[in-house]
Amino acid sequence: MRASIGDYVHTHGVTSTDGKHTGEIVEVRGADNGPPYVVRFPDGEEKLIYPGPNTVVEPRHPVD
Repeated sequence: MRASIGDYVHTHGVTSTDGKHTGEIVEVRGADNGPPYVVRFPDGEEKLIYPGPNTVVEPRHPVD
């Protein structure tokens, strides 16, 4: 998985009441744009995440 600052990450799991979270990647800490990522969620909370198999990265700008 690769991502860039400004991309959105969609997680599907048990960490929220509806089973999913969406946040903006504000920092990439892994080599070659890989995880872990610091993600800012809509409530302003920032978390360091290691994406699981049900995580999807949505590019900030569509790829041509």
